[in-house]
Amino acid sequence: MTNYKDTINNICKNIHTGLIDFNEPRSAASMPTQASSEFITNKQQGDWAEDVIFRAINDNSDNIVAVRYGKSDDLVAGDTGFEQFFNDYQNELDTIGKRPDILLFNKHDFDEQLGYDISSQKSSEISHYVSKAIAGIEVRSSAFLINKYSEDANRIIRENTEKAIILTSEVLTNYKDLLEQKRPELIGILQQLNKVSVRTLDFRVTSWRSSQRLHDLSLKLSEIKKCLKAIQKRNTLSITPKVEDIKVVHKWIMTYNVPHFYVQVFFDRVYGISFKHILELVSNPDLEDDKYYIEQDAKNQNKTTIKIPSQDGVCLAQAVTEPNHQSVRKELNKGRLLFYVKFDGGKAFLDKQNFDSLFGCNL
Repeated sequence: MTNYKDTINNICKNIHTGLIDFNEPRSAASMPTQASSEFITNKQQGDWAEDVIFRAINDNSDNIVAVRYGKSDDLVAGDTGFEQFFNDYQNELDTIGKRPDILLFNKHDFDEQLGYDISSQKSSEISHYVSKAIAGIEVRSSAFLINKYSEDANRIIRENTEKAIILTSEVLTNYKDLLEQKRPELIGILQQLNKVSVRTLDFRVTSWRSSQRLHDLSLKLSEIKKCLKAIQKRNTLSITPKVEDIKVVHKWIMTYNVPHFYVQVFFDRVYGISFKHILELVSNPDLEDDKYYIEQDAKNQNKTTIKIPSQDGVCLAQAVTEPNHQSVRKELNKGRLLFYVKFDGGKAFLDKQNFDSLFGCNL
């Protein structure tokens, strides 16, 4: 652990500055002027996910204590006092970096006087205590049932694979003579098509119309191409660190020398990954579009997001019971009303072996 900062810095040296330049100051954030119902619902979902992890650890561990640490003020744009809260938060990002949502402490280091929530404590007052933590956890949430998503994705792959194989057999049986005249290289490509090669196989489609048979061949090749696209489309849910957060997480690590982790909470499973592994992935451009993807996420204000397939993380909970939910009315200034969803309850059933393996501790 004493060399954790050095380990992180050594990896960061290999990250392309076009993605993240650690020598440049972070870009200043614009203060939002008003919140939306969707924004508050997403915030409530994130708060619920954090609470699920917080309770799961404290309810099941004899050795580790989870403590709330990240800024968790309920103020949103449009509330009285939000501007001061926003400016204080931005100043803290520049001073110590981004607080993770939860800190893990060995039980013998837990300060009972400070309790289970130090999110409102000034960083200067708890600096020594924070440095005793064994891990910081950034909790992300996703409004999906990952099991059903995976089942549907597998169904799409299965159906399109079967269709592509049938169509390919028809083409090679009934139109091979035309391919020999027009696109002989396609014969070899299609002969390779099977349940495995459909994941990577590709070819260019030509549109023929000079005869009915050529037109029919074009249509069948187009259908095969559509099947391949459906099979090869990225069809996994992801762990989703934002690129803009990488720099401020790095600063927090440089401040406290505490290992950092991302935990993604779905409504039926939980996955985790170390910040160190995230950096190792993005420092290798050859792994992009295979082990990770970089996209502008429309669901997150078009912010550039690193997406790592969840199955490449560590499954921390094989089951999650869904929370209760209710509609809430919020009145902002000038009588503006917002209605959003509030979540309560639910439970994550931690996999102790996987948890210990990821965090390097004894739950």
